[in-house]
Amino acid sequence: MLKETLINATEAGAQVIQHYFNNKNLQISNKEGINNLVTEADHASEKAILEIIKKAFPDHFILSEEVGEIAMDSEYKWIIDPIDGTINYAHGIPLCCISIGLEKAGSMIMGAVYNPFLKEFYFAERGLGATLNGQPIEVSGETDVRKSCLVTGFPYTYINEPNGPLDVFSRLIRQGIPVRRLGSAAIDLCWVAAGRFDGFYEHKLQAWDSAAGFLMVEEAGGKVTDFTGALYSPYQPRIVATNGKIHDDLLLWINDKV
Repeated sequence: MLKETLINATEAGAQVIQHYFNNKNLQISNKEGINNLVTEADHASEKAILEIIKKAFPDHFILSEEVGEIAMDSEYKWIIDPIDGTINYAHGIPLCCISIGLEKAGSMIMGAVYNPFLKEFYFAERGLGATLNGQPIEVSGETDVRKSCLVTGFPYTYINEPNGPLDVFSRLIRQGIPVRRLGSAAIDLCWVAAGRFDGFYEHKLQAWDSAAGFLMVEEAGGKVTDFTGALYSPYQPRIVATNGKIHDDLLLWINDKV
C-alpha cells in the first residue's frame, strides 16, 4: 500500500506538470529571495499529490515545499517536492521532476523521482536497491576524482561565502575536472545513482530536494554524507553523494585539503 501510494502520487504530480508545461500563460510568482520562483503548476502538482497520500494515509505527517508541514502524530513522513527544478520548468527546460521521499521513524525507506519529459521514473526502497523504469541501476566505477564527471548546484544567496560554491567550483574546474549544473538536485542525485555522474555536491539543500534522491544513491551502491563525511540527513543543508570510490578524495577537494 505504501509503495502503490508513492507511485500513484508521483505519477499524479507528473500528469499535472505535463499539462502546464510550455504554457505561455503559466502563472509565475516569486517567493522570498532572488529567483525563488513558484508556478501555478507547483501548487496544482502538490494538490494532486497530497490528495492521493491523504486519502490513503490521512494520519501521516507531510512535509511539502509549498504548504510546509502538515504535522501529525505518526512515524511516517512524506517529504514532497511537487516540481524540483522550477526555474527550468518555468523556462520550458525539461530538466525537472516530481520528487517524493517516505520516511519511517526517522529513516528514509522509499523514494520516487519522475521526470515525465525524459520518461525516467526512478524508484528506491531501503534494502531492495534502486531502479530506473523498473530496471536495476548502479553507480559508476570511477576511482579518480580527476577523471570523474561531477554535478553541483549554485544558490542565489551566500554565493561568495568563504570556501563557498564559487570557490569549490573554481578549484575543481581549474584542474580540468568537468562539473555540470542541471538545476535539479533530485535529478542530479538520480544521475549519480544511474552512473551518469560520479559525484554530486551542494552547499545548501532543503529536505524535499534530497529526500528521495539520496536514498536512490545509497541503494544504487553509492555513498552520501555531509561535507565532514558524517552520516547524511536531509534536514541539514550540505551534501556529498558519490559512487563511494571517489568519496573521500572529493571531500578533500571540497574542503580545500588537496
